[in-house]
Amino acid sequence: MKRRSFLLSCLGLVMAGSVPLAWRAYPAPETAILPPGVQADRIVVRKARREMTLWRGGEPFKTYEVALGQGEPGPKRREGDNRTPEGIYRISGRNPNSAYHLSLRISYPEPRDVAAAQARGEPPGSDIMIHGIRNGFGWLGTLHRQLDWTAGCIAVTNAEIEEIWRAVPDGTPIEILP
Repeated sequence: MKRRSFLLSCLGLVMAGSVPLAWRAYPAPETAILPPGVQADRIVVRKARREMTLWRGGEPFKTYEVALGQGEPGPKRREGDNRTPEGIYRISGRNPNSAYHLSLRISYPEPRDVAAAQARGEPPGSDIMIHGIRNGFGWLGTLHRQLDWTAGCIAVTNAEIEEIWRAVPDGTPIEILP
């Protein structure tokens, strides 16, 4: 029933039980845009809260609601578990031609992740990103946050990833907390 309600919501149909009430216009309005030139020196992701905060000089300056990996709760352990990693990483690159609207690469797996996975006899996985919505589906806007849908990445709206892309230089540390 929850999936049906989500799908109807994606279509903009407001329901009261099984009776359609109205159509809504989507996407929802976005939050205020960061001024040009603002740069983060740290990112903190709180998985339990589904939020990512940009920091500068020890102070938070912008928080985004996010969708995460669709796997079970907990840190990423192996390739294909669909979990978002936990730990301290960095932004190690960017892809303007991503299958999702822009993507910032997270340095997972670090040597500690590789060693832990090898000790378990499993591949650690890779290609963990902060990205927008899959190309062609940008119309979903903030609706994408209704459920965790990524393969372990951190997803924001297309407008948000454009802002983050400008504000987060390569090398920026990212701390991903449970």
